[in-house]
Amino acid sequence: MTQLIREMSNTAQRLGVPLGVQLDLTYRCNERCVHCYLDHDDHGEMNTAEIKDLLDQMAEAGVFFLTLSGGEILMRRDFFEIAQHARSLMFCLKLKTNAVMIHKAEADRIKALAPESVQISVYSHRPEVHDAISKLPGSFKRSLAGARLLAERGVKVIFANVLMRNNFQDYTGVQELAAEFGAQYTVDPTITPMMDGDRSILNLGIGQTELQQVFRDPSLLGTSPEEFCDLPKGPLAEEDAMEMLPCSAGHTFCYISPYGDVYPCVQFPLPTGNLRTTKFIDIWKHSPQMNEVRSITVNDLPVCSTCSHNSGTCARCPGLAYMEGNMRGPSSLDCEKSYTRTGVVIAGMMAHPKAKPAAGLEQIHLASNENVVNFR
Repeated sequence: MTQLIREMSNTAQRLGVPLGVQLDLTYRCNERCVHCYLDHDDHGEMNTAEIKDLLDQMAEAGVFFLTLSGGEILMRRDFFEIAQHARSLMFCLKLKTNAVMIHKAEADRIKALAPESVQISVYSHRPEVHDAISKLPGSFKRSLAGARLLAERGVKVIFANVLMRNNFQDYTGVQELAAEFGAQYTVDPTITPMMDGDRSILNLGIGQTELQQVFRDPSLLGTSPEEFCDLPKGPLAEEDAMEMLPCSAGHTFCYISPYGDVYPCVQFPLPTGNLRTTKFIDIWKHSPQMNEVRSITVNDLPVCSTCSHNSGTCARCPGLAYMEGNMRGPSSLDCEKSYTRTGVVIAGMMAHPKAKPAAGLEQIHLASNENVVNFR
């Protein structure tokens, strides 16, 4: 997170402003990625007028960073009408796409939107691996063609690489591919449970040995996928805020589904209200669920508050903890990552037996944190 954005986050936290929003325009997609946590059927998406009205409400509420995502954003025929309205409201616009549907005409129109960035999912430098993950034959070739059209027009392109067991060995190849395109590169080893609570896809995640390699790879420094997952600093002194505020979800950031449901974060599926019945600013300010999330400090976390890792090596996600049954509890996924960074067994791993270190790993102690990658 840059110093400017950090200062904006501080101010937004102090004033109660929703600095950033991710709006998923649709869950429909032309790919069926093996790790995707979404239900791709359309259960009644907001229409064009509803979304444009929502954008007006968000602008009035003080939203500055707007990420349009999906599903696949270009599955909506009104995408450019929506995006142009967003730009007319002066949002700092970020787009997430698989780029399969981007041809010259679409690339020209995206260039005209002047987005801050366009993030494209690239899972491998090998077509057969990427296509096996996306389940769309030819998607690798088409995604790269769309990325190249954007790069040629001077659009900032980011290759986003989710690491799984079946593509872990390819991340250096994707890095090289991004460099060839003049694109930035982000990597994330987090596999998220399905929105309906199904955790079976977590089996796709990489193991401790692979995590150790990732966390110790100096080429991956600074490749965190989302700046808003940093701890908000808030109105407190920085060192106090780092200890007191678990994350930015519900503090300076929220997520909105295609159906108008508002959540603290895309990885925090706690319903806080629906925009078809309640104004955005009223949900943000007055939702009991949103205010409950805001009320939680590290001191309210019975396990994590006593853990030596809460001072910097653990990026605990309250959303993942919520999906494990308790938003005030530890997230076993993040406990595993913190353990991998440090080699020190922590309280949260004892609270979650499935997160206990594999045999023999108790003796592994990583080198100094100079080469630690901080995701989220």
